[in-house]
Amino acid sequence: MAPPAFPEPAPAPADATNAAPTPEVATPAVPATRSSRSGAIDALRGIVMLIMLVDHAREHFLSYMPVSDPLTLPGTPPGLFFTRLAAHLCAPIFVFLAGVSAYLYTHPAGRPLRPGSGFLARRGLFLLLLEVSVVTFAWQGLYHTLWLQVIWATGLAMLALAALIHLPTGPRWAIAALILLGHNLLSPIEVAPQAPGHGLWTILHDRGYLIPDGPLRVKVSYPVLPWIGVILLGYNCGPLFSAGVAQSRRRRWLLSTGLASLLLMLVLRATEFYGEPSAWYRTGAPWQTLASFLNFTKYPPSLLFLLLTLGLGAWLLALLEARPGGIARRLAVFGSAPLFFYLLHLYALLVLHKLAQAWLEAPPLAANVGEIWLISAAVALLLFGPTCTFARFKQRKRWPLLRYL
Repeated sequence: MAPPAFPEPAPAPADATNAAPTPEVATPAVPATRSSRSGAIDALRGIVMLIMLVDHAREHFLSYMPVSDPLTLPGTPPGLFFTRLAAHLCAPIFVFLAGVSAYLYTHPAGRPLRPGSGFLARRGLFLLLLEVSVVTFAWQGLYHTLWLQVIWATGLAMLALAALIHLPTGPRWAIAALILLGHNLLSPIEVAPQAPGHGLWTILHDRGYLIPDGPLRVKVSYPVLPWIGVILLGYNCGPLFSAGVAQSRRRRWLLSTGLASLLLMLVLRATEFYGEPSAWYRTGAPWQTLASFLNFTKYPPSLLFLLLTLGLGAWLLALLEARPGGIARRLAVFGSAPLFFYLLHLYALLVLHKLAQAWLEAPPLAANVGEIWLISAAVALLLFGPTCTFARFKQRKRWPLLRYL
């Protein structure tokens, strides 16, 4: 795969280094964004954070209807299937944008390059610490299993990115393409639990337990190898989001790349040539045929899973940049402080679930997916104010610790 020919960013004006950014007109409740480009990135992050909230509310309040990936079809109601399908957008887009943000951090407009390896390594270690401490506790309010999930995978991917950013552009693109296009070839490889290398292979590619028994079990839910490819892809695409790149050119690239990704996904899925281990089938019910066609593997994410989610993500980003006002500005609140919102929503759902359980003297269960969306909307409204306040505080203060949140 040849790297796209991104335009070189235009040089910044002579006074750009010291000039304060000019915010867009905003309502008092919403932090101002610096440009439609950065605002679109935050808005897209905000979308996936809110979808993630719905998915996590489902895990708390619709626990009697667990899902697997791919989902079990038939047997999964349409509402649950498409809610879970929407949630598939979250991790790929979040990790891709983490790569883009890493590039923009190390290549600030109008300023000298920053040495980014140290920061990325420290942030990666910080995410690993969060995953095994406050994130694990937030799921059930106790420790009996360490679930190494998306924060864990993002932290490890950042550690890998800290080393890979020193490579020239061509090798970086080659490594990203090799991982994303080729990791499905590794699926037949299995390492027995007692065999040497089982732990490393579980972390890299095969979902499973690192420690299956004992007082504290450890399970890898997000094998990291494909996510290294995704974050590296985001970093490689970083020049596209530089301030000197024309919005029209960036939008054309996003729309055309998104279309190419989705067309490749359709061809590979229709022919079952490569990229997804689960087959699809035709049924008498059109929605079930569509569900089967889009029922992709997430753990680890198959090539078709990534083509679908990142292709749609590119289209969403182009749309949000073209329409930066209104709803997009409010979505950007959640995306401007994503880690803060991530931790806040986990504990909000935990407390809400525990309070409902104590009040009802039984596990609180939603009757259907519609109620899950209503619960999620209520929690999102509840958390909008605190997230907006923290986002404004983070903009005003330049404390080093805030860069990690």
